[in-house]
Amino acid sequence: MEKSKSSRCTTQKKNNLILFYWTLAWVLSMALIAFGPKFLWDNNESLNMIGILFNFLVGIGMILANKKHLNDLDELQRKIQLEAMAVALGIAVVAGLSYSMMDLWNLISYDAEISHLVIIIGLSYLTGTIVGNLRYK
Repeated sequence: MEKSKSSRCTTQKKNNLILFYWTLAWVLSMALIAFGPKFLWDNNESLNMIGILFNFLVGIGMILANKKHLNDLDELQRKIQLEAMAVALGIAVVAGLSYSMMDLWNLISYDAEISHLVIIIGLSYLTGTIVGNLRYK
């Protein structure tokens, strides 16, 4: 049985909010483990491991919230998201491996950092989402 448009809209708003909170919690836990060892707990190995485990578990919660969010989208939005994710994954693999090889063979004057790849993934996913929404408007 198909959900009514009003019910689906309410569910999507709720899922958007849940995903927002999980994503915010993950970003904050990432900041905690990035800066906590230096500024809060003097690089205590046990606290570092607890922080990393906490970040990992919150990340799993974020992934599950994202999966629920995607499952409750209508078919067109799901298609747009799937296409954007496919492009982002492809770019991540191709660019990431090329970037790593450039670092390995000293073709760049700095170390390849995962944060650079995360930015590329985020931008390619955002671009794919925008392009998909414009294409199917």
